[in-house]
Amino acid sequence: MSKKTVKYTEGEIGEFKLLDDFLPAPHELVRKDETVKITLSLSRDSIDFFKEQASRLNVPYQRMIRSLVDEYAEKHSNHH
Repeated sequence: MSKKTVKYTEGEIGEFKLLDDFLPAPHELVRKDETVKITLSLSRDSIDFFKEQASRLNVPYQRMIRSLVDEYAEKHSNHH
């Protein structure tokens, strides 16, 4: 059985166009931001939503909430 060799080229390939790699490097995916434990009261509906989504994605719901708050803070802290 012979193996086919794929040759990658620059430029357009048919209807497709090669894009620069925009994904972060593996070491950039492992964030070790300092975290602070707090107590926060949220609505039952919000918690149920995050728990359901987290279960589907197989991630902790707290991580989803933390990411949402981090993104919100980052977006609005850059607009001074």
